[in-house]
Amino acid sequence: MRLIREIVQEAERTGYLSLQAEDQLRQLLANKYDWEDFTAFIQLQQAVMEERVKQESRELLYRLSSCHTPTPCHQAG
Repeated sequence: MRLIREIVQEAERTGYLSLQAEDQLRQLLANKYDWEDFTAFIQLQQAVMEERVKQESRELLYRLSSCHTPTPCHQAG
């Protein structure tokens, strides 16, 4: 499995944190990690707050919560 800092570097490079990467982060954060990984995770949180990195999970949640059409969300344009 990858290191936390590798996932963070990819997210910062692409500007996007996928659902898969978030799941990997959760698994990695549940175990011991070093100082570099800890600071990388803090940097990722900062990048998300500053909207330099977007989270796929939040985008999906926003789409579902903002869908108020009579047609199911997955069918709406």
